[in-house]
Amino acid sequence: MKAHRTARVAEVIREVAAETILFEMRDPRIKGVTVTRVEVSADLQHAKVYVSLMGTPKEQQLCLHGLQHSAGYVQSKLGNRLKTRFTPIVTFVVDEGVKKSIEITRLINEALAEHKPAEGAGPAENGATEEEPGA
Repeated sequence: MKAHRTARVAEVIREVAAETILFEMRDPRIKGVTVTRVEVSADLQHAKVYVSLMGTPKEQQLCLHGLQHSAGYVQSKLGNRLKTRFTPIVTFVVDEGVKKSIEITRLINEALAEHKPAEGAGPAENGATEEEPGA
């Protein structure tokens, strides 16, 4: 199958899943969800929807359980939008990429703060040069 076709289908699934979760789901467990990306199998039979979840770990588990419970509803919305022979089976997966990128940014900022020279410590501060002896 052509790679661009699977990419287009993945984008449509991402749009439908995001719209459905944001505007149509009434489950109180599902809140603070961002659909980050979708991976579709080559035969378009299965789709992994990666989501970023906000809140405590317990709230995230509860939200993921609610999403898995409502996967059939998302599939029905997807079936209405896609004009393919099969509607992909949707599974939700927690995307740890956002959390990891925030942690890496924090570590980089800490490392930069440790190696930054203290203000006024250097003799050549603000472009001033040392005076030459005997001048």
